[in-house]
Amino acid sequence: MKNCYINGIGSVSIQTIDFDFFESEAIEIQILNKAQQPSYKELIAPAMSRRMAKGIKMSIYAAKQAMNEAESPTLDAILTGTSLGCIEDSEKFLEAIIENEEQFLTPTAFIQSTHNTVAAQIALQLQCKAYNFTYVNGGNSFESALFDGLLQLKFNNAENILVGGVDEIAPYTYSMFEMIGRVKKENTPIDFRNPDSSGVPYAEGANFFVLSSEKSPESYAEILDVTLMNELPQDDYSGFVTDFLSQNNLKTEDIDVVFFGVNADKNQQPFYDELTQKLFNQMPIAYYQHLSGSYDTASAYGLKVAAEVLKKQSYPEQIQWNDVKPTQLQRVLLIHQSLQADYSLVLLSKC
Repeated sequence: MKNCYINGIGSVSIQTIDFDFFESEAIEIQILNKAQQPSYKELIAPAMSRRMAKGIKMSIYAAKQAMNEAESPTLDAILTGTSLGCIEDSEKFLEAIIENEEQFLTPTAFIQSTHNTVAAQIALQLQCKAYNFTYVNGGNSFESALFDGLLQLKFNNAENILVGGVDEIAPYTYSMFEMIGRVKKENTPIDFRNPDSSGVPYAEGANFFVLSSEKSPESYAEILDVTLMNELPQDDYSGFVTDFLSQNNLKTEDIDVVFFGVNADKNQQPFYDELTQKLFNQMPIAYYQHLSGSYDTASAYGLKVAAEVLKKQSYPEQIQWNDVKPTQLQRVLLIHQSLQADYSLVLLSKC
């Protein structure tokens, strides 16, 4: 059975393109957080760029970043996770239907709005005709793609795979999230450690990874295992974690840092509070959505942060959830949940 190494990472987030959480000061999180858009003219022709959705452009940029870091290997698959796809173009098409009374519609916005457009456009940019698949599974969309990539490397003779997660903000969808209380109301305090209000500080972003069966001198980390669930018994969240660790012949004390996907929503916080009390009370805990904002594939940004921590063997204060410091940085566990419905665990180790 082959291993799975992260050999390249690319990211577009609400932070500046050159943001380094080891040294840079983060942009303060807001109720609504739009991604910092890089210059795309070196990668995408201006005429094409004008027609492309924001999610597509962010993903092409992040994918190219990851490929350049990994020295542009030949890909055996492109796997993407997205919850809402190119939702902004979907809104444009629906608005055009109403404004034009269902007549004389141009199909461009509809063609560009489908969920698998991102992976398809990346494949066109890279001239890659390999296995290409998009996962749409709510808060587990990215983990579904990551799990497929892990299986492809371990059991399907693949050698290099591009895996990513992307979601974008669209005005009408955001207004719907406001109505149902999924995002925080205007002027609501944002407190990640002790949230006292419903909703999340909403954001967008694209994060891509080159996974390889061969380790390189610049590898970030090794992915040991991934699991995801869409329902858990609410009286025993901890069993989900302990069972996963047991399957990997580990105990909680074998983990050096735990990364929580806390999102400043008081309704979702009890999941992490229970895990802290029952399993990780005396362990180093880190967090990341105060840097990325919250969206369905924000866990991909968490994987980026955890992989960089393992590569640099440094645990910066900016991501520390509690005051406990690790004695070593060998194994990291990422724990993520979304809307009390989608749960995932990702186990990483130092290369």
